Amino acid sequence: MSARTAECQIEVVLFDVGGVLLTNGWDHRERAAVYDHFGLTAAEKAEIEARHPAPYDAWERDAISPDAYLDEVVFFVPRRFSREEFYARMREVSQPIADSARRTLEELAASKRYGVGVLNNESRLLHAYRMEAFGLCGLLQFQFSSCYLGLRKPEAAIYRRALDILGREGRRVLFIDDRAENVAAAQAAGMEAVQFTGESALRAVLADRGLL
Repeated sequence: MSARTAECQIEVVLFDVGGVLLTNGWDHRERAAVYDHFGLTAAEKAEIEARHPAPYDAWERDAISPDAYLDEVVFFVPRRFSREEFYARMREVSQPIADSARRTLEELAASKRYGVGVLNNESRLLHAYRMEAFGLCGLLQFQFSSCYLGLRKPEAAIYRRALDILGREGRRVLFIDDRAENVAAAQAAGMEAVQFTGESALRAVLADRGLL
């Protein structure tokens, strides 16, 4: 092993979830699909979207319950559908993505050479569902989700907290995310970071670094 390879040796690989392994959990596309499913009008959609940002931030930090989020954002007036129906549809819009990093995650986990985990923004309700429904729990050693840490990307504190819990220097941790601002924030916190643009490109970068 060269001196440079030893200096840059990665011990932990952390993946984002939405846009890397699965569709996003509750981003604008997922919300739009659920609104359309229930036949909401353009005016109803606009009002819900206007009410969404602040409660959603709190919900992803686990500062409020799922019911509190929906009370503020959706069920502030009577609806033609139930809360249970809405929750069910929220879960159903999560799906695998075609060009995901799933195979790479499985390969790294199976190698036993690295600690493998996720670092994502997600509500407790959807994170727990997605980890279980898509068989991710058994592949992961670490789950650094906003709902567990009370912090969200791209805040510097979430990356520092993950490093503190891992007990690793940032240069020993590689983070993979599809959003440039999250990659830049991880790098500013001292992590190695790669922007995910597709599985082939990711595998080429990891192979170049000697991880695959």
